[in-house]
Amino acid sequence: MKLTGYRRKDGSVGIRNHILVLPTVVCANEVARAVAEKVPGAVAVNHQHGCAQLGVDADQTKRTLAGLGSNPNVAAVIVVGLGCETVLAPSVARVIESSRPGMPMKHLVIQDLGGTDNAIEVGIQSGMEMYQIVSQYKREPIEFGELTISLECGGSDVTSGIASNPAVGAVSDMLVKKGSTVILSETSELIGAEHILAERAVNEKVKARLLAVVKGMEQKALQMGVSITGGNPSPGNIEGGLTTIEEKSLGCVYKGGTSPVMEVIEYAEAPTQKGLVVMDTPGHDIESMTGMAAGGSQICLFTTGRGTPMGSPVMPVIKICGNPITSKKMSCNIDINIGTIIEGHETLDKAAERIMKEIVEVINGKSTAAEQRRMFGFAINRIGPTM
Repeated sequence: MKLTGYRRKDGSVGIRNHILVLPTVVCANEVARAVAEKVPGAVAVNHQHGCAQLGVDADQTKRTLAGLGSNPNVAAVIVVGLGCETVLAPSVARVIESSRPGMPMKHLVIQDLGGTDNAIEVGIQSGMEMYQIVSQYKREPIEFGELTISLECGGSDVTSGIASNPAVGAVSDMLVKKGSTVILSETSELIGAEHILAERAVNEKVKARLLAVVKGMEQKALQMGVSITGGNPSPGNIEGGLTTIEEKSLGCVYKGGTSPVMEVIEYAEAPTQKGLVVMDTPGHDIESMTGMAAGGSQICLFTTGRGTPMGSPVMPVIKICGNPITSKKMSCNIDINIGTIIEGHETLDKAAERIMKEIVEVINGKSTAAEQRRMFGFAINRIGPTM
């Protein structure tokens, strides 16, 4: 399978060539949006964080923003700050520069530039200069071993655990054999099935870490005096036929195939191992995808039964649906209908082959349904209270 991508100066490869306009704080969102709207090839993110955060929460926000700016699919970055926030633009820009040396980079501080009008003008000018540079970049041959692929499920129903997730699990094993890094996430959706995944840990340290993060997720709910089952399975999951968190978790684990678990990493942390890794993220789809994109994922496989339109601003998200009714009803948002398994028209292995073919086409530049419609979601996981 011939793959092409953009080789970066730091040795990484991207499958997209975005100019990212990155606000460090909620107060800079509108400036970032205004800049991105005027610059060809630019995408902006919108979030509510960056200020009134303490300790590990502020650290995580900074790590996530810097990780997103360092994603190999990003060809250039404009970091936009207000000037008085906790997560400052120059600080985020320095982290990105250290991980992606030589990448076109600019940081703007609204207060230093005398307000939003001038900041937008400077941002657009910088973005147009960047576009003149990155639009000259050409695709070159790349290998599967240079890619990190993330796994996500959302809007799950009974077809997820018996069709789409097992098919993606088969694809996950194929990708691992080809040398890729594959990220399995959604810690809250491992509850009740964590012991099964833990038995596949490459060593006792990884096994203990996996069990600890799942227990930690349960403890967070208990500390609030509530049961995790109040939000997981969601009302839509239940309407779709899922009855317990254990049932949902068994389906979620399927996405990871049968490969050994090589390591467990923090939210928005880049993997250090090839093969299957687990990232400690919430089950919230957008927060989870954001963490994996910040960890360097270049492409995401997203299974759904009920249907969901959302993608990511920097990585293409392939929507895979095991429910033939949803695939037809939401055809504008679904990339691959493998409801054919449920209908008895296709085997799981044949469906996995179709998914692999789609992955290759998307890597080589085919737009996903979410990209075509700019259905981009971005949300940073929150740990503690707002100060």
